[in-house]
Amino acid sequence: MGNGPGFVDVGALIRGARNAARLTQKALGALCGYSASAISRIESNQMRLDYSVAVRLAGVLGIPLDRLTHSSVPDARQIATVTIWPSDEEDAVRRRELLTGALAAGATAVMGAGPAAAATPDVQAAGLDDVLFHLPAAEPMAPARLAEQAAAARHAFRAARYTDLGHALPGLLATAEATREVSSGLARQQASGVLARAYVLAAELASKQHSDAAWVAADRALSAARASNMPVVIGEASRVLAITMRRSGQCSSAVHLLTREAADLDAGKHRTGAVRTTLLLTAAYSAATGGDRSTALGLLDQAQEDVERLPEVPGLFTVEATRAQVDIYRIGVHNALGTPDEGVKVAVAVDISQMATAERKARAWTDTARMWHALGNGPQTFAALRHVEREAPQEVRRPALRALTSSLLYGPARVQGVREFAIRTGALVA
Repeated sequence: MGNGPGFVDVGALIRGARNAARLTQKALGALCGYSASAISRIESNQMRLDYSVAVRLAGVLGIPLDRLTHSSVPDARQIATVTIWPSDEEDAVRRRELLTGALAAGATAVMGAGPAAAATPDVQAAGLDDVLFHLPAAEPMAPARLAEQAAAARHAFRAARYTDLGHALPGLLATAEATREVSSGLARQQASGVLARAYVLAAELASKQHSDAAWVAADRALSAARASNMPVVIGEASRVLAITMRRSGQCSSAVHLLTREAADLDAGKHRTGAVRTTLLLTAAYSAATGGDRSTALGLLDQAQEDVERLPEVPGLFTVEATRAQVDIYRIGVHNALGTPDEGVKVAVAVDISQMATAERKARAWTDTARMWHALGNGPQTFAALRHVEREAPQEVRRPALRALTSSLLYGPARVQGVREFAIRTGALVA
């Protein structure tokens, strides 16, 4: 960037607004759906803002959008013509409202939540950091009882009851660890399988909240899975580790891990074939996130062939291998590739109501909301967000969903009902 008369130091502008709101880089990243390191690069002008990132940061920090877009978007003049806020007075009011929300949300992220916020899922994910390094004391448990506890935790995840899951995980992890330590032979392998799946759930929960605990949980999940010698469990653990890698920007490494593990699974058997399909889907999305269109679409087509050849397999641990799941991943892949228009036909045809779990339905509606938002369709974006709330009220409080809600609330077009929705879901404090 140059230093001419119109020069705006975007990094300094964002840093100043963040400090004024008393937000750490980690807290701001959580509100916007980014890592602390990404915020650091933005503030030091080492990472160029694209328009969608600018919208999120402007919404959370109360910075007029044109202050960011004039310096961060190549065709800023065209964008500015559709992002001018209605009036100076309304601009000030909306920014004050947003700053209030950012301050409250930031305080929660930095210092922890009070009693009223204790039921939100982000509190539970934040607590995983301590839990993973200091598991509570626990006694070994009979294998059948341990399997029941793991099944209950899995049910909480699939139902998108993340608070219940956050409460259950410390005891489950500790008990599974203790049980494995006193077991040997086949019993030890079985306990390792339960432990791996408990860590898979921990990684899933932490990933949803953009918590660094996801790295620790995913690594332990794969280690325990390999000790179990169960191909399905190894595949499940590989998937969450790859998701963590992708979120840190290691997209090509994630694709390599996933395709390698998929190649080791028997495509002809129902359960291993189904897990293989989920690995291919996650690899497709990881490739798309890294900008590799041909690999992403090729992996999607491969997964599609798998589900058409084999019967649908319900009851996988966290993700179903079904035709609808492939369709939803196709929408997400096109979102990541920057071609959301190519996902519209798929989104119109897929029946999300037929998906097996509340968590997967909510994720499907989230990808649909992102598609419509990228296409500039506010009413359709909001309709999809309302579906997320109906399917899984805790899902819509995730940082990424709150950021999407903020973008809709403080975007150029008004959508009726968004402000009330933002207050209800924690994106805005009344």
